[in-house]
Amino acid sequence: MRLAFMGTPGFAVPTLGALIAQGHDIAAVYTQPPRPKGRGLATEISPVAKLAQSNNIEIRDPVSLKGESEQFAFASLNLDAAVVVAYGLLLPKPILDAPRLGCFNLHGSLLPRWRGAAPIQRAIMAGDAETGVMAMRMEEGLDTGPVLMAERVSVGRKTYGELHDELSHLGADLMVRALAALDRGSIEAQPQQGEPTYAKKILKEETRIDWTKSANEIDCHIRGLSPAPGAWTQANGERLKILYAEPAKASGTPGEMLDDKLTIACGDGALKLLRLQRAGKGPMSAEDMLRGFSLPRGTKLV
Repeated sequence: MRLAFMGTPGFAVPTLGALIAQGHDIAAVYTQPPRPKGRGLATEISPVAKLAQSNNIEIRDPVSLKGESEQFAFASLNLDAAVVVAYGLLLPKPILDAPRLGCFNLHGSLLPRWRGAAPIQRAIMAGDAETGVMAMRMEEGLDTGPVLMAERVSVGRKTYGELHDELSHLGADLMVRALAALDRGSIEAQPQQGEPTYAKKILKEETRIDWTKSANEIDCHIRGLSPAPGAWTQANGERLKILYAEPAKASGTPGEMLDDKLTIACGDGALKLLRLQRAGKGPMSAEDMLRGFSLPRGTKLV
């Protein structure tokens, strides 16, 4: 099939790689423009652009697709379909209507649950037992289109980073199979079923840990934000990111250190902190952190 691929971050890379491996004719890759990165703020192309570049695929990085010139350039590709994975731009109707078969999005949730920007994080933070990935035909609405195929996975005790990587690879295989079925004419998209929920973008102000919540709620909060942006708290005036913890059988005043091994009381129950990150340092185990940063029993985290 003659395709355009539209994606930007690492989550989209496995799908582009799978489409290349399947021998599809990738006419162009659309991605976000280079962004300043690192302390020197040198610009860097997106992970998707790097893969496209290494495979000599034309890269297009418009700041908008609303203009007639960009829409004409897209239509001139004479596509069978466009595959969209975490692109970062809204697709206006002339773009959606241009490919012969339409535009198809890979979304990291079981729609209509968690439509929007942060479906993987929100599923973990809400304590969902399962989530998944869906290949869907795009419409003008936000993640409202009918579904071609879906795969379900157990959330378990996975972090955002772990679930993100699992779904990105599962989704790549799913999109390959969906396009093959679409090309054969052996699949029909089905309307989404159920009441929608929305996965709003993660805001900085919601990443701080509220120790008055239950251990289960805080555990989900920590895993849903790990490794980035990271749930955080303050200890002795220093900001600490908590990257992983596990429930512990203990109780006490919320936010209080209950022993010398990083067991923290919550509003209901307690958590034992296992992986942390101090400001300006890399992630480390609880044991390694305690060698250079004392948090004795009775210390209050806020």
